[in-house]
Amino acid sequence: MSRPIAYYFSLLSPWTYLGHAHFVALAGRHGRAVDYRPVSLGSVFGETGGLPLQKRHPVRQRYRVLELQRWREKRGLPLVLFPKHFPYDVTLADRCVLALVARGEDPAGFIGEVLADVWAHERDMSQPEALEVAASRAGLDPAGLIAAARDDAIGSSYEANQSRAIEAGVFGAPSYVLDGEVFWGQDRLELLADALASGRAPYRNDATR
Repeated sequence: MSRPIAYYFSLLSPWTYLGHAHFVALAGRHGRAVDYRPVSLGSVFGETGGLPLQKRHPVRQRYRVLELQRWREKRGLPLVLFPKHFPYDVTLADRCVLALVARGEDPAGFIGEVLADVWAHERDMSQPEALEVAASRAGLDPAGLIAAARDDAIGSSYEANQSRAIEAGVFGAPSYVLDGEVFWGQDRLELLADALASGRAPYRNDATR
């Protein structure tokens, strides 16, 4: 049986938003399950040399805005370039995903709702009530979701994802790991599609040649 695709993402990321539905559909077409692994980007950046948006050079920040406009058109999604509630404390939202998985519920719809709430509707998704509404819209049972997300076991799982990400070679979100091969960024989804369609062996980046 094919192994799941490990999906490292943050519900803070516009790039996760732009690629989420496309990725979920792609995995489904190829019969691949998805292993949902939300990560704290700040922690991953700190370990791998990345910088949070506000600390990047203005040239890089301006180019990001160009890319967001290009990709919202490419993906056909509404996207506010400077949403009212960005950045927000994403911890509870990310942990809700893990709580849903622990309850045996598919979090894909919830993820899509939260991302759209941030980037299309400018809602404050740090609020528990907003997260419960998103879960309801996704057809999930919001009862007890926030309490479950705040459970110590979920917190430990969330923290463990940071080290798992770095061990897997992940340094940004979204990243899709197919049989050990990392595809970073929603703009690599076409390359991921090619790899799934061909069934080729994963590429490696061993230091020895």
